[in-house]
Amino acid sequence: MIPSVLPTYSRAPLTFVKGSGSWLIEADGRRFLDLGAGIAVNALGHAHPTLVAALTDQAQELWHVSNLYQIPQQQKLADMLVDLTFADTVFFTNSGTESCELAVKMARKYWFEKDAPERVEIITFDGSFHGRSSAGIAAAGSEKMTKGFGPLLPGFVHLPWCDHEALTAAINDKTAAILLEPVQGEGGIRPLPDQDLKALRDLCDEQGILLILDEVQCGVGRTGKLFAHEWAGIEPDIMMVAKGIGGGFPLGAVLATENAASGMTAGTHGSTYGGNPLGCAVGSAVLETVAKPEFLADVSRRAGTLRQSLEGLIAAHPDVFEEVRGSGLMLGLKCKASNIDVVNAGYDNEVITVPAADNVIRLLPALNITEDDIAEASKRLSAAAKQIEKTS
Repeated sequence: MIPSVLPTYSRAPLTFVKGSGSWLIEADGRRFLDLGAGIAVNALGHAHPTLVAALTDQAQELWHVSNLYQIPQQQKLADMLVDLTFADTVFFTNSGTESCELAVKMARKYWFEKDAPERVEIITFDGSFHGRSSAGIAAAGSEKMTKGFGPLLPGFVHLPWCDHEALTAAINDKTAAILLEPVQGEGGIRPLPDQDLKALRDLCDEQGILLILDEVQCGVGRTGKLFAHEWAGIEPDIMMVAKGIGGGFPLGAVLATENAASGMTAGTHGSTYGGNPLGCAVGSAVLETVAKPEFLADVSRRAGTLRQSLEGLIAAHPDVFEEVRGSGLMLGLKCKASNIDVVNAGYDNEVITVPAADNVIRLLPALNITEDDIAEASKRLSAAAKQIEKTS
């Protein structure tokens, strides 16, 4: 008999009932150090008092009215994002998947309004992840994502990661945009080097095509800048955002320049829940905290401490781990042992990590993780490695 919850997840046998900061409490009372943060969602950890207050205060006033009316909380958050980024305009969604859908629509509508309706192809890259909608899986293109779900949405061209020659050769008079993650998350924590991102921006400018960045996982302070592309000193035309921007509340956004968004006029897109007062109140509280220069500097400092401890883990357990990769507090440990075994050994030692492709475990802790918690993380990961060494 099929369970009441559709069985599309392979869930760990854990039931968390409470969280505080970087810690989760299991139903049996065990305390787990959370280095996954809900897959880079809980940017300020669990039950952060500022976010609790923002949500509670708004919940006592107004939850939902729909986008048929003006929403002051939405306007406030949009204004903040425009002030802090390259963007001229923002559309709010409920998730990164929805942000991908709009980004694809926006790029194609841009060219349609420019009297070039043949420009529908969007170039994407191996190892990418852009959500599980029809557009998202077609964009990623991997068999794991697409098998059994055909016919796929056409108009995506898939290229090898970091192959500038292949990219240059693939651009033609049907190309509308290039879409990529500055740091691939599901693909195994693979950052695109700054010089490559700069070259990509230059190529888009030379060819007159749009650059779409997916910063759903690597954005909102995770790399030590508000958005990861800032390290390369470039700006996209369209950017997908979600995860950390809501701090745990379902919230996403598409940010765009006025030019890139020029085709999206009244009636071309919509959302019932997107940009509701509850989500935007929490999102504003997140952004007011994370966007502060001193907070971002602390992210970089904590990231340096965590990375140093991970390098020590590799030295101490060379048969389990082999490489640290990533940027800021979006780090990956490439494993020699099975990454799933490492994740499970972590559960046994009450530390949470997240698996990814290329035999990597992701470490995506709260951006405000403490120094003491980082030290504790190293101890628990070391204990997990010792457990694997004993059984191998």
